[in-house]
Amino acid sequence: MSVRSEDAVVAARDARPVFRRILLKLSGESLMGARDYGMDRATIDAVAEEVVDVRTAGVETAVVVGAGNIYRGMAAAAEGMDRATADYAGMLATVLNSLALQDALEDRGAHTRVLSALEVKEVAEPYIRRRAIRHLEKGRIVIFAAGTGNPFFTTDTAAALRALEISADAILMAKHGTEGVYGDDPRVDPSAQFLPELTHLQAIERGLKVMDSTALSLCMDNHLPIHVFALADGNIRRVVNGERIGTLISTPAKEGR
Repeated sequence: MSVRSEDAVVAARDARPVFRRILLKLSGESLMGARDYGMDRATIDAVAEEVVDVRTAGVETAVVVGAGNIYRGMAAAAEGMDRATADYAGMLATVLNSLALQDALEDRGAHTRVLSALEVKEVAEPYIRRRAIRHLEKGRIVIFAAGTGNPFFTTDTAAALRALEISADAILMAKHGTEGVYGDDPRVDPSAQFLPELTHLQAIERGLKVMDSTALSLCMDNHLPIHVFALADGNIRRVVNGERIGTLISTPAKEGR
């Protein structure tokens, strides 16, 4: 995570949140730091600092973490493993990431709960919607683990589903290695156009790899905005405070709704 100036950090902390409740989506890769795979504790600590900062500001905060730093179900399926089996392995990998994030959050005095869509009762509570909402209302940071609990669904879809279930105001997607959404992959095409704003439908029709189409459709149908931005120091708080950074994906509600 990059370092911002002290003045910028102070200004961000003086601002007031514009959201009541958010769901933060973190990719597994965002926990790797400079590593090729696995977890980097310093990176996880930096993320935890920001999440605690946001919660302290009064924003009810839920988190969904991917597992790309440990295991990719699609890649394993392509190598011959049964797709459903590969996806279940990926779900278990998200539990590992969730526990690591929980530990870093609690080191900073936060109260947390990990709610898992797969039963792992020794380390996490089972996912129950009303219980999740109650934890949020009590000021606890809730980490949703194991995706949706079903194969053939990504953690992007899990993030969209959980955000809708808990009535989050927005999904915040903190991305590793990109400032937001581009018209093409900037790593392949350095001249790719940065897109500061677009609709869910445009993202689907253009095949932009922001979220999978199932997740985007869920958000579109329910008018749930998605803020896509770089996982850099202070950015989560900046978005929570209403600053326009990265890309906003939204669908305006129809008149009369």
